[in-house]
Amino acid sequence: MKRFVDSVAIVTGPSDRGIGGAIAERLGEEGAELILVGISKPRRLLKRLQRRGVTVHWFEVDVTKTEQIKAFMDQVVEDVGHVDVLVNNAGVEFSKPFEEIEDSEWDHLIDVNLTGAMKMTRAALACLTEQGGVIVNIASVLGISGCPGYHAYAASKAGLIGMTQSLALEIARYGQRAVCVSPALVHTPMAFKHSSQLDPETWQKLEAAHPLGIGNPQDVADVVAFLASHEARWISGISIPVGWIPSFGLPVPNNAAGTPTSRGVVSLLSSQ
Repeated sequence: MKRFVDSVAIVTGPSDRGIGGAIAERLGEEGAELILVGISKPRRLLKRLQRRGVTVHWFEVDVTKTEQIKAFMDQVVEDVGHVDVLVNNAGVEFSKPFEEIEDSEWDHLIDVNLTGAMKMTRAALACLTEQGGVIVNIASVLGISGCPGYHAYAASKAGLIGMTQSLALEIARYGQRAVCVSPALVHTPMAFKHSSQLDPETWQKLEAAHPLGIGNPQDVADVVAFLASHEARWISGISIPVGWIPSFGLPVPNNAAGTPTSRGVVSLLSSQ
């Protein structure tokens, strides 16, 4: 039985082959009407969804721009009237030694990864279905266990986890939920790009931190689909680490923060 028939789901920052795209495909396969939001149109993803008969809409929206979000959400209310699921997936990253971080770099990353999720959620709450509406935030294991070089990224994802916990308490009285998913290493185009930069020892340690093996975007999408469904109606305010056990820890690169090795490790863990 399809779990999202007659439901409307918004997914931010979907790409053709990344986690956001996989989430969109899974929700669409289960009957959801999709509203995809971002600044780069995922043309191949949209074609795949349309071929499968999924009702899908694309909106070019910068999640850091309050006025764009308001105009977009007004259009959503006019077109479909309500939102059942919001997946905050949009994110950016950079890697630098702590003392070299520029204010503008830090501000932009926090603005997209954390404040952008806040702005989208704030706008969606006005039309989020009571007694069943769900906010799903895509964080990272780096929000639970940091890694050299990605201080801003880890901070943004830790903030997203904290925001989820507080939000869950606030919206529970309306029968709404907020949950967080924190993926570990996932095979994405960005992961392939960076894997060649890892030395064998670091790669071995990274694999060892994933006792069930390295994941695929679909693995994350499966968890999101469950958490967004009625089957998870008694789950809220948590962050689920996917593909990784916190007690295992993450490998520390052999080289200093900001080197190709450390960039590779964390980029693999933060691809969306």
